[in-house]
Amino acid sequence: MIERDGQYRDLRSLVVPQVGLLLETRDVWEPYRLLDPAGTVVEPVAVYLKDLQGIGRPATTQRSYGMDLLRWFRFLWAIRTPWDQATRDEARDFSRWIQISDKPRRPGATAASAIPNPVTGKAGPGRKYAPTTRGHSESVLRGFYDFHRDAGSGPMVNPFPLARRGGRAHAHHNPMDLYRNERSGLYRPRHVQRVPRSIPDEKFNELFAQLCSHRDRALVAFWVSTGARASELLGARYGDADPGQQLITVVRKGTRAIQQLPASPDAFVWLRLYQAQMHGLAPTGIDDPLWWTLRRLFRELGYHAAYRMFSRANAALGANWSLHDLRHTAAYRMARDPDMSLTDVQWVLGHANLSTTQLYLTPLTEDVIAEVLAHHARRSAAASTATTVQNNGPSAPSYRPETLNILFGEGTA
Repeated sequence: MIERDGQYRDLRSLVVPQVGLLLETRDVWEPYRLLDPAGTVVEPVAVYLKDLQGIGRPATTQRSYGMDLLRWFRFLWAIRTPWDQATRDEARDFSRWIQISDKPRRPGATAASAIPNPVTGKAGPGRKYAPTTRGHSESVLRGFYDFHRDAGSGPMVNPFPLARRGGRAHAHHNPMDLYRNERSGLYRPRHVQRVPRSIPDEKFNELFAQLCSHRDRALVAFWVSTGARASELLGARYGDADPGQQLITVVRKGTRAIQQLPASPDAFVWLRLYQAQMHGLAPTGIDDPLWWTLRRLFRELGYHAAYRMFSRANAALGANWSLHDLRHTAAYRMARDPDMSLTDVQWVLGHANLSTTQLYLTPLTEDVIAEVLAHHARRSAAASTATTVQNNGPSAPSYRPETLNILFGEGTA
């Protein structure tokens, strides 16, 4: 492609060094800072992250946005373009680069593979960026430039525009239909909606048996019975658990709303055993953390420690389920209960739209395969017991089941 200086940018030979850093500060006023290759704070990003905090975005969201901005700034540093001089050409090249290039790997990490796991059937993370990651980056960067355009500190034209299909937007929109692609970015890749994957009951029992402590059993039991997100449950305080009412209070990730969630009785049994084990070792005030590390010095249990705990249980089975799969499992169990309405499931999961909850009505692949094979077996059984045609006409072609041994070997029929 032709650049402003009349030269071509060869993306084939472009090398984007892994320079810069998104630094976690443990400062509640500035949880994350984006540093350039010289270790200096990138001020445009710092101001934007402060604005995100001002409009109520949690630290986890600031981290996610910061990682997207780090990818963009690394690309700009590689092509030697100031952030406030980027145009649609740079945005287009960035979209092409992030679609084709391989994701960077941490030192010592195993090679990425998209081969499905033999236990779970889930494909591992591939070498490329997922479409959802690319689409999220494009939305974040558009918001970043919109913020600086409105503040007068950035370019007047956003390098990441919304897609327009000609004419006035929604000029012929039917008011009875939903607005589609209203927020679709010009460089936002299309991707197929993935069906959430739950853990089969027998596999869940095997996974649960690999957990090594009452705390871990309580956590997993709460996750799989409440449908709470991992971070929501880990943020619970000691006073949020109410065994008498069989409820636990969480703060919702997106809306920051406080919501009580029903949990299973066995979750509270494991919680009580864990609390008895920790009696006198960790504070038990109403506002103290509910979940602690198991080794001294005791600290509040964080997401990464809980993730490693679950990964160890997975490794024992050769599986690759995630903590979020426990939320999917809870949602599938509730959605498939004929005595529980879908709107109740929506309330428990905290979905803004019922269409999101309806994804959990999608039948599982293994269930559909089992039902279709059972259907073929019933038809074969009915055909084998059918009476012989009594008329003089030709009979329907058939075969004896034992002849399958000749074609496919012993033990087939």
